[in-house]
Amino acid sequence: MSGLNDKKAYEFQIAGLPYRLKSSHDEQTVNELVQFVDQKMKQAMATTKSGSFQSAAVLAALNIAEELLLLRKRTHRELDILEERAMKLAQDLENSKVSKQGMAFEQSGRSERSPERSGS
Repeated sequence: MSGLNDKKAYEFQIAGLPYRLKSSHDEQTVNELVQFVDQKMKQAMATTKSGSFQSAAVLAALNIAEELLLLRKRTHRELDILEERAMKLAQDLENSKVSKQGMAFEQSGRSERSPERSGS
């Protein structure tokens, strides 16, 4: 039975430096994470004037944080739009039910009045 504490050790390189990591994620997920960070580090190292690994790491972290922040903001905006649409659809549905109930009441009211009119 696997749990949250079941971790596997992984060895990999980022920007040419070896690392070991224990993770409960599967190998494919770890590989995707490593490739993503490695790509960001290589981009940062190419643009860092000092050539410092530490500066590149900070720049890569800032770039990743920027992506995360922008994705969160976009996700929240899209969620707000979906919530507004859902509320409008629910209101339209409720209005539709009220209209149909009103029509049903009017129809039943007419049929009840009809015998009275014919009796007069």
